[in-house]
Amino acid sequence: MYIRVDGQQFLFLRQKCKALFNQRKRPAKLAWTTTYRKQHRKDQEQQLSRRKKRSSARVAVRSVAGASLEVIAKKKAEKPEQRKASREAALREIKERTKKAKAEKSAQKAAARAQGQSARVPKAGKR
Repeated sequence: MYIRVDGQQFLFLRQKCKALFNQRKRPAKLAWTTTYRKQHRKDQEQQLSRRKKRSSARVAVRSVAGASLEVIAKKKAEKPEQRKASREAALREIKERTKKAKAEKSAQKAAARAQGQSARVPKAGKR
């Protein structure tokens, strides 16, 4: 045992270890020490056997806010051609809806203009 001035204790297995410690040799640079072997990645097969296997994360299958699980499964099972056709049909419907809304709006504007012109009476100008 070696006790330093600051009170720290060191326990050496052999005189060789104590002598090298007193010479301030770094254990990581001495090829036969455990610290050297760890630092230089020796004994790899032993480390591999000790490694834990990580469990793979499970993917939770849940319904999304707007659609239930059945709807999602049905869409997943669709063939690409069917999916494309349904998408195009949905887009067509949306375009028709916007056209109809635009036409309705323009008709309302035209009616408002016609009503506004008939309500106006030309003023007699001052002379």
